[in-house]
Amino acid sequence: MRYDIDGAMLQTLLPAIAAAEDAIARLDERVLRSPVGEGFAERSHFFDAAGALWVAGELVHVEDLVLHDAHMDSRAPSHELTIAHSVLRTRRRIWTGEPSWALGASGLATLTATLGEGEGSAQEGKRPEAVVEAGEEGEDEAGPLAAELAEIDALLARSQKLIDIHTGKAPPSEQAAVPATKRNEDPLGLLGDDEWDEEQRLAEWRSVLPLAEALPPVLGAAILFEAWERIEPLRRQHWLGGLLVASHLRARGKVTSHLFSFFGGLKLVRHERRRARDRGTRLQAFLEAMHLGATAGLKEIDRLSLARTQMELRFRGRRSNSSLPELADFILSRPMVSAAMIARQLRITPRGALNLVNEIGIREITGRGRYRAWGII
Repeated sequence: MRYDIDGAMLQTLLPAIAAAEDAIARLDERVLRSPVGEGFAERSHFFDAAGALWVAGELVHVEDLVLHDAHMDSRAPSHELTIAHSVLRTRRRIWTGEPSWALGASGLATLTATLGEGEGSAQEGKRPEAVVEAGEEGEDEAGPLAAELAEIDALLARSQKLIDIHTGKAPPSEQAAVPATKRNEDPLGLLGDDEWDEEQRLAEWRSVLPLAEALPPVLGAAILFEAWERIEPLRRQHWLGGLLVASHLRARGKVTSHLFSFFGGLKLVRHERRRARDRGTRLQAFLEAMHLGATAGLKEIDRLSLARTQMELRFRGRRSNSSLPELADFILSRPMVSAAMIARQLRITPRGALNLVNEIGIREITGRGRYRAWGII
């Protein structure tokens, strides 16, 4: 499949390219110079994760995602909420890495692995057998949970072995034994599809990167996402394409202050245009999504700047060790906060958290007595 851009299509896309380039440049400059830039960058992770599920046809409330990320769920998390949290953690991993890390071979291998790098690296430093030995030294072998802990350790050992095999860290003898036992371990094909070669599809998608790098950053990002939609490299992590688009904009130096929220603008484009049969219509829709996302980001910056100015009036003239400035920064970095989240972040009591919220004058968004939350609307 060819992804060339002919002269007629380029002329058609020029207005959308110019609008997206201008809006994204303005947003990047505002976030870079704004005192609420860090809070905006952190908040965009939550909104983009919810937008990724919205584009996929699933509804995840941002409030539930915030509570799940803080390990303070009000109820059992749904499958969609778990996926949204995976998107959130992946965005943070991409943002903490080098600008071009996610688009490289090692970055894609890490992002497409079953476990994230944080979980995998925690297991790399110690073998499961070592964990068992360390636990047996300080505990009684005949304890009431000895059998259950042994089963958990055995499961961790098998999981680590599979991870080492798929990441190429296992001995050659173990890697050679995988193809012979793959069908026996998964006779129904529930864990994998032999006809869906993700490595080959990812290699095909990465072959589009040179073309995208030769074009303007915004147009290159649109082509990468259009190629991702057509090739469909990953079956269970299809949302990764939008995050790689944001990583491309960052690697090209177009957005350096934060990780662009592509799904936040894509959900504002009609489904008929995003999934149109005409390639030019799809590219124009993706360019419009970047323009809409940047425009929404500019409005969010204005809203956060106004909220910060109002909160600064509350704690101006306070003592130097006051917790109100730290509370203001925490409020700006989350779509919503609860008393328990504030208490844990500021290391104070829940009663003290309620007193600080009353002093800073932020708006309550729940309107409920038993469970209260505050945020910037």
